[in-house]
Amino acid sequence: MRALIVTNMYPSARRPALGSFVRDQVRALGRIPGLHVEVFGFAPGGPRAYAGAAARLRRFAPERFDIVHAHFGLTAWPAIAASGRHHAVTMHGTDLTHPRSRAITLAALRFTDLAATVSAPLAERVPRWAAPRGVAVLPCGVDMQRFRPIDRAEARGALGLPRDRPCLLFPADPSRPEKRHDRALAVAGEVRLLALGDIAPEHVPLWVNAANAVLVPSDREGFGLAVLEALACDVPVLATPVGIAPEVLADLPGAHCGAFDVGVWREALAPHLAAADPRVDGRRHAEPFSSDRMAERVLAAWQALDGPGKRDGVRNSG
Repeated sequence: MRALIVTNMYPSARRPALGSFVRDQVRALGRIPGLHVEVFGFAPGGPRAYAGAAARLRRFAPERFDIVHAHFGLTAWPAIAASGRHHAVTMHGTDLTHPRSRAITLAALRFTDLAATVSAPLAERVPRWAAPRGVAVLPCGVDMQRFRPIDRAEARGALGLPRDRPCLLFPADPSRPEKRHDRALAVAGEVRLLALGDIAPEHVPLWVNAANAVLVPSDREGFGLAVLEALACDVPVLATPVGIAPEVLADLPGAHCGAFDVGVWREALAPHLAAADPRVDGRRHAEPFSSDRMAERVLAAWQALDGPGKRDGVRNSG
C-alpha cells in the first residue's frame, strides 16, 4: 500500500515542535511491513499557502496513491488535488472549534472517503450531514520509545536545573490561552514552573522527567497527548477532565483528573513536591495509545475503505 500524508503540521528547522505527533505517526506507519509512506508538508498560513500547496500536489504524485491522508481539516482541500484511490482527513481540534475553520473543514468532508478525529469527544462535534458514514477516532499516539523514564537527577543535570529543588512542568506554549498557563501558575505558587515552547521533540522527555509533576489544566483538548507523554515517563500528572485524561487517569494512584480547583490540585500535588523522585505506574496506562498501536488502527481504517460498501472512483480537485 502506498500512502501520502498531507499536513501543515510537521516539524521543521524553524519550528521543531510543530506537529511532532504527526511525524511520530508517520514513523510508526513506516515501521509496518508492506506500507510505503510519503509526506507532503507545508507551512501553515492563509489562503495562498493552501492554494500553493494544491498546485504543488497536482504535480507531486503522477502515480496514484492508495490513500491520501490529510492532517488538520483545512489541509483536506489541497490534499484533494493529489491523485489517490481514497482520501482521508484527521481533524485535530481547532479545525472544528474555530468558527471559520470549522465551516471550511466541514465543507471539505464531502470530498473525502474517511473522516476522522483524534478523540471521541471531538468526533461528536462533526454533524451527521457532514460525515454521513460516521467518524473514525484515530489518535496519533505517544512514542513509547522516546518517552520513557529517565533518572530525574540525570534529566535535571542535562537541562542545567538544580537537582535538589522541586519543579513542575506546563507542557505547552504559555501563549495558547486554552492551555491555561494562568491556572498552572496559580497551583505552582512559589515552586518553579517550567513551560514548553518550541522545544525540539527529542528534548521534551528530559523536561518531563525533570519535573516532579506535569500540570495540564486546559479548558479543552483535541486529544491531550501531553498526559500520555507524562504517563509514558511514569511522571505524575494532574489534568482537567478533557480529551483523553478521564480515560487514562481513572484509578491511577498518584494522578489527578478533575475540575480545576487551586486547593484541591495543591493537595493532590503536595506528596509529589515532597518526594525526591515521585513516580506513578503510568506506562501501562499509556501503552494502549502508543504511536505503533495507533498506526495499526489507521491502517485498519484505510483497509476498510476497500471492504464491503466501498466507494469507487478517484477523488480529485475537479
